[in-house]
Amino acid sequence: MSRIAVVGAGIVGATIAARLILDGHEVTVYEPEQDGLPTSAGNASLIALPEIAPIASPGILAAVPKWLLDPLGPLAVRWPDLPALTPWLLAFLASATPGHGAKVRAALAQLMRTALEDHETLAAGAGLAGFFRQTGYLSLHDSEASVSAGLDEAARVKAALGYDFERLSADAARKLVPQVEGPFAAAIHQPGYWTVSNPLTLLRAYQEFVRGRSTMVAERVTGLSQGSTGIGVHTAGGGGTYDRVVVAAGVWSRELVRGLGAKVLLENERGYNTTFADLGWNLSMPIGFADHAFVATPLVDGLRVGGAVELAKPETAPNYGRSRAMRAKMRRYVPSLPEGGAEWMGRRPSTPDSLPVISLHPGDARIIHAFGHGHLGLTLSAVTARLVAALVGGSGGGVDMAAFDIGRFQ
Repeated sequence: MSRIAVVGAGIVGATIAARLILDGHEVTVYEPEQDGLPTSAGNASLIALPEIAPIASPGILAAVPKWLLDPLGPLAVRWPDLPALTPWLLAFLASATPGHGAKVRAALAQLMRTALEDHETLAAGAGLAGFFRQTGYLSLHDSEASVSAGLDEAARVKAALGYDFERLSADAARKLVPQVEGPFAAAIHQPGYWTVSNPLTLLRAYQEFVRGRSTMVAERVTGLSQGSTGIGVHTAGGGGTYDRVVVAAGVWSRELVRGLGAKVLLENERGYNTTFADLGWNLSMPIGFADHAFVATPLVDGLRVGGAVELAKPETAPNYGRSRAMRAKMRRYVPSLPEGGAEWMGRRPSTPDSLPVISLHPGDARIIHAFGHGHLGLTLSAVTARLVAALVGGSGGGVDMAAFDIGRFQ
């Protein structure tokens, strides 16, 4: 048994802590905002097992100039923050090659093969039940070119992971989701998607499990230090010394990594959503608006509309015009969507190569990094927890971990 500190209690940190507790370790979790709403609280609720494509690809780069001219489009950059974002953006552009795309798909496919089983195993161990359901996913496409690109991607996913897909006419798609009344060219149905009933409820359940079996410290970690007797965790209140430390603090992980003398490219890729309660109706499954980079997901207690990408420094004020723009676009397809709803913004911790960091710290196996999951934090949380536990035990958990090593940034 080891004394292990976990820095961060979002969905990745909370599942890691739960897994380590179940493995018999003595765990202390540092989370300054224990009742706050981290990024994992407001995500699209998808267990997106078929999503192995990188964000940066030759195809998306062709659309970037047009998107950047629209401040409310699928991709936006807060221009005053551009100097701070430039190293990440340059690496992002450099990764948009077919060769890198193949590497990302192979790496993420490794994680997706066990992601669902890892969720089910961890939830059972923590005494959680009823959170996961297989809903499938329907993507709507505005043109034949978009449909063709979607079918090509779905075929690559099937070759890698075996997930089926089907092209549907607009009329057939409306039979699956009757609220979709507006025009579109065709749809693609993928049964392999799962959702959680509500991501915040799942997060709170894991946090409650951890709180009951570990020590939770409501302080922000300001730094880590490497000593002969352990790894020091420093906070305004003092902190402590541990056998091992897991850094899972989202975008704020980068400051802790840099404080240890290592490099990492990790930026704040912000997403926006609106959640509607008491609509009187809901969608039968999640639907994605393929040409507009957002999704609408039925939760157990409402409907969530969100997505898109905005690159900005963490402290930059939100632009909720992005939420309004998504709602307006959705009404082209689902005219019954009302005004109102509760708006929210979250900070996805994203690497430029679309791969998370799940690795030992360079030169010190007592420190483990687990961050940078981008759009796949919820999906990959439980498999990340299993791999972190494997690293604690001295193995790779049956996965080739090279693609996720922080050494790629050194």
